[in-house]
Amino acid sequence: MAAPATAQRHAPTAVRRVDTRSATLRAIYIIWYRDVIRYWRDRLRLVASLAQPLLFLIVFGTGLSSALKGAFGGVAGASGSAGINYVQFIYPGIIGSAMSIVWDREFGFLKEVLVAPIDRSAIAIGKTLGGSTQAMVQGLILLVLAPFIGVTLTPLAVLELIPLIFVLAFALTALGVALATGMKSMQGFQAVMNFLMMPIFFLSGALFPLNNLPGWMTVLTRLDPAGYGIDPLRRVILGASGVPAALTERLGMTIGGEVLSLLAEVGLVLLFGAVMLLISIRTLRRPA
Repeated sequence: MAAPATAQRHAPTAVRRVDTRSATLRAIYIIWYRDVIRYWRDRLRLVASLAQPLLFLIVFGTGLSSALKGAFGGVAGASGSAGINYVQFIYPGIIGSAMSIVWDREFGFLKEVLVAPIDRSAIAIGKTLGGSTQAMVQGLILLVLAPFIGVTLTPLAVLELIPLIFVLAFALTALGVALATGMKSMQGFQAVMNFLMMPIFFLSGALFPLNNLPGWMTVLTRLDPAGYGIDPLRRVILGASGVPAALTERLGMTIGGEVLSLLAEVGLVLLFGAVMLLISIRTLRRPA
């Protein structure tokens, strides 16, 4: 009788296997959901996040529209169009400027969740998707202003703009998360963000065409990932406003004198975002 009892006591205990993939997906969802809920509940933050884009739209759109009246007419003259006004030109860039506002929100929470018993990739992916959703909401809210500023949008154009806005939001948020994971202090992160935000915005073609620029500035604009995200927005918006395709092509992003296709630009932005996301995952997994 003793032998069976001893064998029963020493029988190996079954180890329950943990589905790590399911746990990682759940962690990604929770981090994303937390960011979206916090953003939606903070109405003051939502309004404040739109202040800078609206300021750019009012100041630059109104102030420079009369000064640059007809500046695009020469470009459009060959196609028989009267050209486009400056508000129509900068409107896609203003939507893009709303994407950078969420960067300074990434740092604090990232450092808090590093102690959580989850895969570090879930932190990077969840924060990137959460920030992308917030930025996309800000961009979509700005679409509502289109009829009030003289920009025409068709239902088809809006459907095309939604994924394009998300792609740009994803790339810029991934950049912010990648930088945040490499920073040791909030002060250092804010300094880097303040240093990068304005050059990225101004060199993206948000406020002026990217053709006929000095050589050194042309190189900088081609290195700016935001430019490849704003140009597709401009093509769709101007096309919906009745601007001839010939004009939008001449105002588009070029490399080696060749105008990039919309799919090529979207692919480059997605590739940039994916690289930034991989960098953030690799940094988070690195031993402290």
